[in-house]
Amino acid sequence: MLIRTLSPTYAISGQIYPDDIPAIKAAGYRSIMCNRPDGETYDQPNAEDIAKVARQHGMRFYHVPVSGRAIDMKTLKGILRVLRVEKQPLLAYCQTGRRCQYVWEAVNL
Repeated sequence: MLIRTLSPTYAISGQIYPDDIPAIKAAGYRSIMCNRPDGETYDQPNAEDIAKVARQHGMRFYHVPVSGRAIDMKTLKGILRVLRVEKQPLLAYCQTGRRCQYVWEAVNL
């Protein structure tokens, strides 16, 4: 798992797994946002499986799926809502981290 910091409160990563949660918490992250739709590939863990482990470790978890680079207004509003209320710093993930970077760019234009 490679984490890339985009700001003091927002970092991105490719796909994470439930077993990664203790290391993510130990690295100082307090919230996780999944920008990946469930079922995108056959081998990805379900967001709820990751959410369950995150909650067991006292972390908040948000699932705001983004399909490709296009972010519709409903999704953008959901992301902005998360960024206003989440415990910081937040780690956002998707398959490679690119969508999470697009999300960051979209809300910071």
